[in-house]
Amino acid sequence: MDKDLAWSFVRSSGPGGQNVNKVATAAQLRFDLAGTESLEPAVKQRLRSLAGRRVTDDGALIIVARNQRTQEGNRREALERLTELVRRALVAPKVRKPTRPTRGARERRLETKTQRRSTKQLRGRVRWDD
Repeated sequence: MDKDLAWSFVRSSGPGGQNVNKVATAAQLRFDLAGTESLEPAVKQRLRSLAGRRVTDDGALIIVARNQRTQEGNRREALERLTELVRRALVAPKVRKPTRPTRGARERRLETKTQRRSTKQLRGRVRWDD
């Protein structure tokens, strides 16, 4: 999986004082999602949908970390974010089995509808001709 990762470092905004203007501390992690052979196609598809706008047109997943003051801290944070995304993509969603409401549930629903209807009818204008 290391061959699918490419690191680049740029100057970052945020914490760091004067150091932020001189040192490239922001880490940009580029993961070759389209070309990797370590993930199954279904996992790749889930990862692509989880990543959203972070996936480029050529199939690379880009994660930018610039919250830490040091390059090493940002590198660690970017790697943690990538592993968390992959971990979430590895879990296949459960298939929903369609169910029908029970007879008792249908009867209770109709009973509450009838009660609500009578309550609202009682709020209406009073007629004296009855």
